[in-house]
Amino acid sequence: MQDILSSLGGYAPLVIAAAKALAVLVVGWIVAGAVGGMVRRRVNASARIDKTIGNFAASIVKWVILLMVLVAVLGIFGIEATSLVAVLGAATLAIGLALQGTLSDLAAGFMLILFRPYKLGQYVDIGGTAGTVVDLNLFFTEMSTPDNVQIIVPNGQAWGSVITNYSHHTTRRCDLGFGIDYGDDADRAIEIILDLARADGRVHDDPAPWARVVNLGDSSVDIGVRLWCDAVDYWDLKFDMTKAVKEAFDAGGISIPYPHQVNVEKAG
Repeated sequence: MQDILSSLGGYAPLVIAAAKALAVLVVGWIVAGAVGGMVRRRVNASARIDKTIGNFAASIVKWVILLMVLVAVLGIFGIEATSLVAVLGAATLAIGLALQGTLSDLAAGFMLILFRPYKLGQYVDIGGTAGTVVDLNLFFTEMSTPDNVQIIVPNGQAWGSVITNYSHHTTRRCDLGFGIDYGDDADRAIEIILDLARADGRVHDDPAPWARVVNLGDSSVDIGVRLWCDAVDYWDLKFDMTKAVKEAFDAGGISIPYPHQVNVEKAG
């Protein structure tokens, strides 16, 4: 080992410092991940604390440890923390301009965790991008689409966009629309729909199921339906009711109009 260092000559101290710095970085990265994971598990283990806070706290702890590791690495190369602070203070404007996007995401992250317009596991639309919230950390929000595509939204963009939270309320209104032929009995069609709604245990009694003729179209009488249900039942109820109404209309002799193409031949 001594021979190797001797062969490096004047570069030996630099090589030794670089090796120490690399070791500190590797160990520090592992420790930061482990401590962050421990904080996440401890916070999420409490039923009184939202899991969104646990992920955010873990992110803060991880980055604080990594910052300390960076200071330690600089110290290995002879750069004292006080000197680093002085340099950063002198270069505040330049750093602020260079990292304004990152700093904006950081500030927005704190606003999101403070006001919590969405939480982990909720289905949201952020500025036209929809998905289930998987993670919220210091710099970005991670979402997953229904077809399992990952979406990363910077926190600054999320905070500055219109946020639609489909999971915020425990109940939702399920709106449906059906068209019947002008020759059919609209009252009978409405009665069929309401009977199906009242028989479905997922449909709430308060507000009561609602069905009315809402429009007279070019080829159909349009019936609007409003049903209240638990948010978790929304999509299943929507699909099941659509199928059930179609089958009930067929059984009751009520027709659903559809476009017809008629060929007209000119007389010769």
